[in-house]
Amino acid sequence: MAKFKEAYDKTMGHEGGYVNDPTDAGGETYKGISRKYNPSWGGWKVIDGQKNSVSFPGCLNSNYELQAEVEKFYKANYWDVNRLDEVASQAVANEMFDTGVNMGVGRAGNFLQQSLNYLNRNGSLFADLVVDGKIGPASLSALHRILSDGDEEILLIMMNVLQGNHYMEYMSKSPTQERYARGWFKRVRLCK
Repeated sequence: MAKFKEAYDKTMGHEGGYVNDPTDAGGETYKGISRKYNPSWGGWKVIDGQKNSVSFPGCLNSNYELQAEVEKFYKANYWDVNRLDEVASQAVANEMFDTGVNMGVGRAGNFLQQSLNYLNRNGSLFADLVVDGKIGPASLSALHRILSDGDEEILLIMMNVLQGNHYMEYMSKSPTQERYARGWFKRVRLCK
């Protein structure tokens, strides 16, 4: 079964540290955790307490309490919610985790469910899944069937196509976000 720490380490390589970019829709963030969307996250107290330090924001990376808060946050909100401990493919779990962190866990679930539906041989392998972004027993069963058939690579390609398409549609609607295109598209191939 997939291991959280491996996925976490890969994703954190893309999340960086402290950022307060006024053009970023998430606003003030630390390692991808947005204050705008997660105002009650316990790590903000630690960060706010360090803002007057001459070594800010670099000092945050060596703060054990803060790093533990970050890891705990991601495990609960981006790994456990999609039941990734139950996924038999580390690559699929990595993809789901990273997409969830970058685009939301529901969207990551949608991409998986849509891709599984396209691979179900017109319902002969399993009934079409409801594409609701919620990973439950039916989604996990379908995923394990596709993996047992040896279709991991094609599943990952399909999920990445959906992810890349979402980025392009988002930039078409919000051209100011084009500045993030290179970083986003590096994530499209993160899964391996």
